[in-house]
Amino acid sequence: MKISVSMYSVHKVVQTEGWSPVDFVHFAKSIQADGVELLDIYWKDKEKEIPEVLKEVKEQGLVVSAYDVTNNFVVESEEERMQQVEKVKDGIRVAKQLGTNIVRTFCGDLSGDLTYEDGQEWIVDGLKKAAEFAEQEEVYLAIENHGLLAGRSEQVEEIIAKVGSPFVKSTFDTGNFLLVHQDPKQSFDRLKKEIVHVHFKDFRKKDPSEDVNGFRSMKGEELIGTIPGDGQVDLGYVVNGLNENGYDGWLSIEYEGVEDPKEANLECVNRLKKLLS
Repeated sequence: MKISVSMYSVHKVVQTEGWSPVDFVHFAKSIQADGVELLDIYWKDKEKEIPEVLKEVKEQGLVVSAYDVTNNFVVESEEERMQQVEKVKDGIRVAKQLGTNIVRTFCGDLSGDLTYEDGQEWIVDGLKKAAEFAEQEEVYLAIENHGLLAGRSEQVEEIIAKVGSPFVKSTFDTGNFLLVHQDPKQSFDRLKKEIVHVHFKDFRKKDPSEDVNGFRSMKGEELIGTIPGDGQVDLGYVVNGLNENGYDGWLSIEYEGVEDPKEANLECVNRLKKLLS
C-alpha cells in the first residue's frame, strides 16, 4: 500500500494562502507522501493547470492517486441529474489525463421532502449512466460513504449492487462512519471486497469546553476531526484487514481537524508509515 494526501487535507491553507494544485504537489513531496489526490473544486483554469500539474508531479517523483468529483445525483430535475452524469464523465476524462484510474464520486444527500427511496433511485440511475463510460475507459467510480443518504456501509453496499458494474466500487472513508453512528470496523467487514480507494481519517468527540466548530452527526453530536490515532477509529484494524484482503492501492490522508494543516498532515504521514511498517 502507498501513502497519498488529499488536497482537501489542506483546504484551510488553500483558502488562506491561495495554494494552486502545483503548490499542493510541492507540499505533498515535502511531507514525503507517495502520491496526491486532486479535486475538481480547486481548478481555476483546468486546461492550463493540468499540464502544469503533470509536469510538477513527474519532477517531484509523485503520482496522482485519485481524482475527486463533487457530484450530487439527488436533485429533482432530470436535466440537473444529467448534468451531474456529465460532471462525472468529465471527471473520468480528467482522471485519464492525470494518469489515475480512480474517480472518487459522491452519491448525493437528502434535502426537503425527498425520501431515501427517491434519492437512491436517482443515484443508481446516474451511476449506471456514468458507469458505461467508466467501463469503456477502465476507470473506477469509487463511491465515498458521505452524507446522510449514502453514509452507512449497507447503503453503499446496496447502491453498488444495484448499479451492478465492475467499475463502481467503494472509497472507504474510515472516519465518516462515525457521523452516522456506525462502527468503522463493522463497516470495513461489510465493504472490504468492494474497496478500491481509502480515505485515512479520524474523529473524536468534542470537549464541551472547546470553542471550535466540528461536524454534526445524524443524532446531533459534534465530532472534531483529528490526527489519525487520536480519535475513535481503530485504524490498525482497517490496515490489517486491507493487508489480509490483498489490497495494494492507496491510503489517502484526508485531514479535517482544527490544528495547523501542514503540521497535522506531516504527522498523519508519519503515523501511517508506522502502521504500514
